[in-house]
Amino acid sequence: MEIKKEILKNSYAIRLSASERGKEIARAYIYVLTNSLHKEPFGFLEDVFVEETHRGGGIGTEIVNRAIEEAKKAGCYKLIGTSRDSRPAVHRLYERIGLKKWGIEFRKDF
Repeated sequence: MEIKKEILKNSYAIRLSASERGKEIARAYIYVLTNSLHKEPFGFLEDVFVEETHRGGGIGTEIVNRAIEEAKKAGCYKLIGTSRDSRPAVHRLYERIGLKKWGIEFRKDF
């Protein structure tokens, strides 16, 4: 068996942020990725964060909705949002916006 390595340069990232009085209060990253299974790319939503003092005011909803729009503009056929098990409020937000609980994420820290 031979394992080959190929560096793909057709992926990129989008960073969204919201500021108030010059201070960042929310952010999200969308990674637009490709693979050989689909012609279209897919989006990976990561590091969605809202400052604790601004939670519950709709900023998280707005930034995730903008992330969804950016993924659509990029031609993504799907958007995957991740969240830790310990964040049920984020899970409710994702579900309210229309993301469906789909699978399990596995992780290995280095």
